[in-house]
Amino acid sequence: MVERREFVGSLLGAAVAPRLLDGLGVGGSALVAEKWDMSWLDQLNGKHKQVFDMSNLEIGLVVVKNWFDAHEEVYGLKYPRVNVVVGIGGHAFPMNATDEMYRKYPIGEQWKVMDPETGKPALRNTFLDGGKAGPFLGAGVRPLQARGAVFWMCNNALHAVANQLARAVNRPGDEVYAELRASGLNPGVILVPAHTMLIGLCQERGCTYEALP
Repeated sequence: MVERREFVGSLLGAAVAPRLLDGLGVGGSALVAEKWDMSWLDQLNGKHKQVFDMSNLEIGLVVVKNWFDAHEEVYGLKYPRVNVVVGIGGHAFPMNATDEMYRKYPIGEQWKVMDPETGKPALRNTFLDGGKAGPFLGAGVRPLQARGAVFWMCNNALHAVANQLARAVNRPGDEVYAELRASGLNPGVILVPAHTMLIGLCQERGCTYEALP
């Protein structure tokens, strides 16, 4: 039988050990961090930098484009002297989804994304290239990535998205999640552990914050 003192000591050791290892730089959070590549945060070294909390599927990307345009017009600054991060959770998931996922799952129908060319629920990612004229010209995922914008997808939200789509097509949620994670996000999109966590980490690195509800 384990003595009570030994048992309590083992519990305290389990709680304290990760902190001690963290202090030595050999364990704890270091081991957890290996599962997530956070190195991109260290590239946020521009003179001006902003993180956009994206939910607006109508004009959200136009606002991001306007931010780039204004800094270039007023100060003559482009990436890497300016940094933009577009943080996406469940509501703006359609911006991050590949065309293949649009064809396979009812993303357009579920998120009320209409294709301007057909007038029907989108079967492709209409946010990729932006519009052909007016304020939407250049306000697309690819043009903004070309200007240095980083897009992320919240992993917590991706689980919720997978469950929503799984119900719509009568498939197990874990299977849909695995597919979305493996091949369902646009090239360059970074999967992050939690939207709320990354908003804070970006601000710690000097990013100003703007919500686009």
